[in-house]
Amino acid sequence: MKTLLINAHPDFENHSHFSNQLQDLFEKKFAETFPEQDLTILNLYENDIPRIEEGNLLTLWNKQEAREPLTEQELALANQSEALLRQLKAHHRLVLVSPLHNFNVTSRMKDYIDNLMIARETFRYLDTPLPNGKVSVGLMTNDYRALLLFASGSIYTNNDFYKNIDFAPQYLKTIFSEIMGYNSFDIIRAEGTAFLPEQEILALAQHDLELAFDHFYGDDY
Repeated sequence: MKTLLINAHPDFENHSHFSNQLQDLFEKKFAETFPEQDLTILNLYENDIPRIEEGNLLTLWNKQEAREPLTEQELALANQSEALLRQLKAHHRLVLVSPLHNFNVTSRMKDYIDNLMIARETFRYLDTPLPNGKVSVGLMTNDYRALLLFASGSIYTNNDFYKNIDFAPQYLKTIFSEIMGYNSFDIIRAEGTAFLPEQEILALAQHDLELAFDHFYGDDY
């Protein structure tokens, strides 16, 4: 079972960041459990991810829809975007590593997802809406599972103000589970990083990771 790890932190090489420390915990557990397997890692801020804007994906998609010939640069852009999609499909286990930035995912994470949300590839539209009004179904249903390693300065799982603005993980869970059709989406959090002791935060995250890891890989080890 191939695993793809996506790091969406702009400062991905700095291991003082809690999301990167969560990645360290996961990599250690992965190496102990699957010593013969390699982990595919994509650092989004180490790569030029295609974006929806003029001269980039927007221009490319418009020209493809109009069946206009593409320039050499546009062909390269199309190949780059398609490679991200092929990579995702080739890995049935997806690990997303992300900090919370201004109450949302990082901009490069959004750019990455824009390359995956392709109709008839990761989801398809329906001719008739479902009873709940949904007009699409996910196509990533062949035992694809996702795990989010997520760090935030405040605590978003208490029943208080912050629970109602827990946008980022809910957005990611909706995209991968409800839209693309992933079979599961688990979340490991490093919460309260702005005020709680580091040892306390990581101890709880380690405990949660041990439990989620079993569910993430299921019968595959």
